Amino acid sequence: MGDKDIISKELLKEMAKDISRHILHIEIEDDMELIDKEFTRVEKRDADLLFKNGKEIVHIEIQNNNHPQMHLRMHRYYSDILFEFEKYHIKQYMLYMGKASCTMSSSIKRDEINYKYVMIDIRDIPCESFLQSDDPSAVVLAILCDFEGKDKQEIVNTILKKLIELAKDETSFRSYLKKVELYSTNRDLEDYVEKGEKMLSVDIEKLPSFNIGLERGIQKGIQTGIQTGIQKGIQKGIQKGKEETLKISVKAFQSIGYDAKAIATLLHLKEEEVEEILKAL
Repeated sequence: MGDKDIISKELLKEMAKDISRHILHIEIEDDMELIDKEFTRVEKRDADLLFKNGKEIVHIEIQNNNHPQMHLRMHRYYSDILFEFEKYHIKQYMLYMGKASCTMSSSIKRDEINYKYVMIDIRDIPCESFLQSDDPSAVVLAILCDFEGKDKQEIVNTILKKLIELAKDETSFRSYLKKVELYSTNRDLEDYVEKGEKMLSVDIEKLPSFNIGLERGIQKGIQTGIQTGIQKGIQKGIQKGKEETLKISVKAFQSIGYDAKAIATLLHLKEEEVEEILKAL
């Protein structure tokens, strides 16, 4: 699942929560804690997602090809996890999202061993079930599911459009987009995501929520006395020709009681320029 060395722990934790809630239907506890653990015997092994959830340890593996010894690998993970967390109840899941039919075994029954883990073929879940959600964390997971024969680019574009609509602010939008990019590597959809971003001009400054956040940010900035940072940011925007940002800034200053002269001073503009913007508004 991507390169975990370059994925932040916070993002991994969010991904673990999303998969658990929307696919595995696990109720996540408030004290859920990601476990960053490397298991070593003969070779280095990292579980894809491993976390504490109340009195349970949840282990999730993401697999995009058939591994003939997957049941043995999962059993080995189980014994390693049990060795470290014997007092906890352990739940193991393997999400398969390969192109070929899943042929892996999910159990071991031999000698005195009776071992089993939960195996889910993600292709059995139609992407529409997530695309229709108003929860962006669920929409993100549509990239992993069955496209039901529909055009890949069309589905990817739909996912990106839905995230644009649901994003609350720039930070959350970028986080969701990062998850889509990471999950797309498991489906060989990286090029489709990149193309979708270019086709749709995925620009956070075009989001309605960005404009709202910008107005609130400017007002809050003034009220808390951090005018210098705002002025620099706005001046940078002016230099790049972002006329809409300037209009919103003027409107924001006006809404909290600044007259044209004061706004002109704060934004380093001529008073006549500010008056023209106010007339246009």
